[in-house]
Parts: sequence; C-alpha cells; structure tokens
Amino acid sequence: MHSLDELHLESNNQIKINFNGGDLSSDAGLIPINEFACKIGFSQLLQSHFKTNDTALRFHKDSENAMQKIYQIIAGYFQDDDADELITDPIFTTILGKKKLASQPTLSRFTNRFDDICLMQLEQITQELRRRIYSIQQPKQVLIDIDSTLFSTFGNQEGNDYNQHYGNYGYHPLLAYDGLTGDLLKAELRPGNCYTSKGASTFIYPLLLEYQQDYPDIDLYLRGDSGFSDVIFYEKLESNGVTYAIRMRENVRLHNAANEVESELIDLTKDNQVDYAVVYGDLMYKAESWLYPRRIAVKIEKPYGQMTYQYTFIVTNMESKPEDVIRFYCNRGTMENFIKESKSGFNMDAMSSHNFVVNANKLQLSALAYNLLNWFRRLVLPVKMRKLRIDTLRLKLIKIAAKIIHSARYITFKLCSSCPYQNDYLEILRNIKNLTVKLE
Repeated sequence: MHSLDELHLESNNQIKINFNGGDLSSDAGLIPINEFACKIGFSQLLQSHFKTNDTALRFHKDSENAMQKIYQIIAGYFQDDDADELITDPIFTTILGKKKLASQPTLSRFTNRFDDICLMQLEQITQELRRRIYSIQQPKQVLIDIDSTLFSTFGNQEGNDYNQHYGNYGYHPLLAYDGLTGDLLKAELRPGNCYTSKGASTFIYPLLLEYQQDYPDIDLYLRGDSGFSDVIFYEKLESNGVTYAIRMRENVRLHNAANEVESELIDLTKDNQVDYAVVYGDLMYKAESWLYPRRIAVKIEKPYGQMTYQYTFIVTNMESKPEDVIRFYCNRGTMENFIKESKSGFNMDAMSSHNFVVNANKLQLSALAYNLLNWFRRLVLPVKMRKLRIDTLRLKLIKIAAKIIHSARYITFKLCSSCPYQNDYLEILRNIKNLTVKLE
C-alpha cells in the first residue's frame, strides 16, 4: 500500500508520482507579457488613474486587483473563482509583487464597486496607453471597423432585453476595431433593445476628436454595415475628415437609380447565355433626409444557378473605382474574427453582474486585456508568431512550465529545458528591451 503523496502507476511500476516538486507554475509566458506591460507603464498608469469609490484601507489595492484580473484573462482564467486556485501561484504572485493573490470574494467585492467614474477612468487609461503604443510605432492609417454584437445574458439583469436582429436576449454593445492591426479602439455596452446605429455618432465622435487632436497625420478610414446607414453618422464622419464606406439598405429608389448599371448586366446575361456575371458602377444619390447628394458605389451580381440579381449599394466619399470601393468594404469581414477572438479568447461577453454599470466596467477590463496582448503580439513577438490567435499563443507561449528558485539575492525562473520555443521566448525579451516608449 503506497502513501497518498506518492503513487506507483500500474501501467509502469517504475513510475512514481508525488507533488513535492517545489514552487512550480504552468504560466511562465506571463513573465514577458508583464515585462512588456512594465515597459509601457501599464500598472503604473492603473495605480495613478484608477480608483473605486472606496474609503476602506484594503490590503489588495484597486489597481492590483485590476492587473490581477487582466493577467488572469490573458492566461485563460476567466472566473473570479480561479483566483482561489491561483492564490499562491509563484508566477502570478511574483509579477504582481504579492505573497498571495486577491481571493474570489475580494475580486467580487472589487468589481461590485465599479461605477460611472471607474468607467471614465478605464476609458482614459485606454486612450493614454494608445498614445504610448503609438510613440513606439505610429501607423500611417487607421481603419475603423464599427459594428454591434450580442452579449448573451441570463436572468433578470439590468439592461437585458430582447434584440430583434439576433432573436435573443442580452446586451447590444458597440465595438470599433482597427481593421489593420486588430486593436480594439473603443467598446461601449448598451441595453439589448438598442438599434444598431443608436448612439453611433456619440460613440464615434470622441475617438475621431482624439485622432484629430493627437494624431493629425494619421489618415482615418471607416467601414460599417447597413445598420450604420444614418445621415447624422455620415455628417459626423465628413465633418471630421474621415473616408468611409457604409452599406445602404436596398430600396426602390436606389434600384431605379441603378438602372443604367443594371442594363449592363442584362446585356451580359440575356438569353441566359452565362452562368455568372457581375457589373460595377456608381451614381449620385440623394435620400429625402439628406441635404445633398452622395456617391453610391454599386455592385450587381448574377450568382451561379440563379435568375435573380443581387445588389450591393455602398455610400462613400472615396474617389476609388466602384469595384475597389466594394472590395474595400467587403474586407471588413476581418472584424468578425476580432469579435470572435474577443469573446472566446478574452471572455469579453461574460456579463455576470446584475448591475449594468458593473458589466460595462468588466467590458473595459476585458478590452484592456485584449489590447495588451494584441500590442504585445504586434510589437515584440517574432514575425512568425504575430498572426497567431490567443488560443495558440496560450498553448505555445503562455503555458510554459517553470520552477522558481529563491536565493538571498535573486528569484530564478527555471523554464523547461525541452521547451520548443525557448529561442522565441528570449527574442521576445530582447525585443521588449529594445523598445523606446514615450511615457510622458
């Protein structure tokens, strides 16, 4: 009979198992992520700019709790309960500079203190972090892909409502990503019954103003589906120098206006001599609510095996050829991948609180976790790893075993000798060291 702390395997009696390996962790990949976060002053920014409405003297400070939540999300520990299992994990405690992590009850009390002021603080932190990232590498262009999505809810949560478009209950947030880098530029939680474009102008204006004031040399582009086909939204983009392509809903007037383009397709497909054909064109169009006409790029297509035509109408202020405008718009499909990654990879749609504002703040924390990893991926990962999704990065980079050795002067992390990505790991640390960041 063997003791419970040491077992022999029946499959191979030469193998013994015990849990006496010392200080071990499976998340050594968080070390370079923390190094990058320190390089851009992430935790310091939280310390100086984030505070809940709490007068109690607490052992676990608000900024520390926020960083713990962000690192847990990046490592795939989405639930507050996970903190109890990680409470003495040597990687987490070391990078956070603590002997023990905040427990589940502590984290729950922390998030329940979230209010509108916290929401503004987190949005300002995101804006400041973007400035620091752009000081490292400022893009020449930013392509704003705007869309809404559904965050499912359960039970009687504040702001929960039925959304006709998705045919389900939940929240209906607005999201804006950079279609070129995947950065989450802005996120805003909304009640479930909000129409797609409701509040879109108010949502986008602070972002446009930020770029106008802080990054006037960056060219701004925007894409949106027909849910954002709204004259006030167009006017806001035009007055702020944004080049845009937004799909329009089909209507009889648009179809009539596109007769000339359609006639080209009729000539190509008469007598049903071709299985597939497509034509492009453009026209000037003025809806009743518009003060002046706008350019419409048109695509009319006869799909294989069908007799009816399919129409695409894109309102735009671009000067490109109609087919280039259509192609530019259709490439916005990449945003669906960003949304999917945000939800499945960062648990962004987990709305666990009854309180709407608390959930709105949780969205911002998840957005910070997403962006921190995305900046890390773009700026310091080896080129061959920059297109990897979060699930793959966790497997290859984050979930690396390490043994922690304490001495009088040092804390040494001994990583697995057979780790296939050790050269990449060292390259990442060198890349971080070589970054030049403007913190002030």
